[in-house]
Amino acid sequence: MAKDPVCGMDVDEREAAGKSEYDGKMYYFCSPGCKKMFDKNPESFLKKGNVTGDIPRDLPNH
Repeated sequence: MAKDPVCGMDVDEREAAGKSEYDGKMYYFCSPGCKKMFDKNPESFLKKGNVTGDIPRDLPNH
């Protein structure tokens, strides 16, 4: 299992709604909306200590 870096949900890599590679690491997403948010600004979701599990209010299609 992987953790969606946007919303914090657990995601089965085989059934992920999307995936993105960033800085040599693969990230998996629970929805196309989370992938889209991550792809716009990956660093904002990967800052140390930024994992809240809160879904951003402007997250489309979540």
